[in-house]
Amino acid sequence: MKTILVDAWNTFVTEDGIFLKMEVLLDGYDNKKIIVTNANEEEKLKYGIVNMPYEVFTLSHNPNKTNPEYFKNLLKKYSLLQDEVIYFDHNSEAVKTAESLGITSFWYDKDKKDLESLKKFLDDNL
Repeated sequence: MKTILVDAWNTFVTEDGIFLKMEVLLDGYDNKKIIVTNANEEEKLKYGIVNMPYEVFTLSHNPNKTNPEYFKNLLKKYSLLQDEVIYFDHNSEAVKTAESLGITSFWYDKDKKDLESLKKFLDDNL
């Protein structure tokens, strides 16, 4: 069963807190979810990436998700292969980085909050 890698800030977490409609959508899947962020401990507090319903993974900007080493470290930590995860993020550069490693990825438009397209991506790739 594939693990869903969920971008934190401006995707799962907004200025209003957890995007509850997205949480409901994700909770409809039995798959493990991991929230991925670049944030350090101070930024996690500042942006409200605390008390999350899923485990949070960060390398505290060392490196960021736009660097392939971020995803290599994540896969190693969880003993996962790139075809055992899918990923979505609002940052197109992070999406391209994940795709360069063979991770099936989806660019999520944070302004449109298009959960229908996200659901289709999840349904098609899980």
